[in-house]
Amino acid sequence: METITIQTEYIRLQDLMKLGNLTATGGEAKVLIQDGQVLVGGEVCLQRGKKIRPGDVVTYMGRDYTVAYAD
Repeated sequence: METITIQTEYIRLQDLMKLGNLTATGGEAKVLIQDGQVLVGGEVCLQRGKKIRPGDVVTYMGRDYTVAYAD
């Protein structure tokens, strides 16, 4: 599982994908999410604005990602 560090309380799903370099643009993330290619907590998530907090697991292309607060 890969960890992406954030500075805020949460990060929106499409922003997480862009920040973690899973996609090149927010527009690409939007399309992938709306196509049902992204899982949050093991379930398909179609909400690109879904708030992702530490402890949440995002799965894309068979890889798992989570977030952690910066020290």
